Amino acid sequence: MSNGHMSDLRTLAPGLADPAHDAQQLFRAILDATSHPGRIVSLPAAPTGPGALSAAAAAYLLTLADRDTPVWLANEFDRPEVRDFLRFHAGAPIVAQRVDAVFAVLASGTPRPLEGFSLGTDAYPDRSATLIVDVPDLRVGPTRQWRGPGIDGRSAVAVAGLADDFWQEWAANHGLFPCGVDIVFTAGTELCALPRSIAVES
Repeated sequence: MSNGHMSDLRTLAPGLADPAHDAQQLFRAILDATSHPGRIVSLPAAPTGPGALSAAAAAYLLTLADRDTPVWLANEFDRPEVRDFLRFHAGAPIVAQRVDAVFAVLASGTPRPLEGFSLGTDAYPDRSATLIVDVPDLRVGPTRQWRGPGIDGRSAVAVAGLADDFWQEWAANHGLFPCGVDIVFTAGTELCALPRSIAVES
């Protein structure tokens, strides 16, 4: 093993403190968020994310990514410390093309955020990508009304930092249902799920 590799491991951000216990807790929290779109869920024991990655985004990937789930990273996150973290702690391959990704990590300002990812097919709608969109805050942005499965009536959600045309792109994605991408918004140690089945109105 080269010295270069040793120093990489020394600078590697730590994963879960108690992997079996923490992963179960995180999985339950993520499931809660996914089954209740628009609900902001705080992640217990989320590790500090490497580089610019939030703790919630890191925790989500540590919980769900593995060697069978290629990850695509937007420029803000395509850094050695993030790639090493995901390879070492999740075993997830990092891919260069959006279309190859099962999970993708985007910043709130990533250009064309929903373009080029796998949308699934009518026969296999579950073969679509889940986009983790790291945003500045989940509570102080423009309020929008979410409605659909898992929401009782409507849910008012105020994700900050998204481009103006983001919700037009989401409307087009929602129109592809049962195909389309799913989104998980992350900020700090919190996350909020936006499945493709949910309509968003201003």
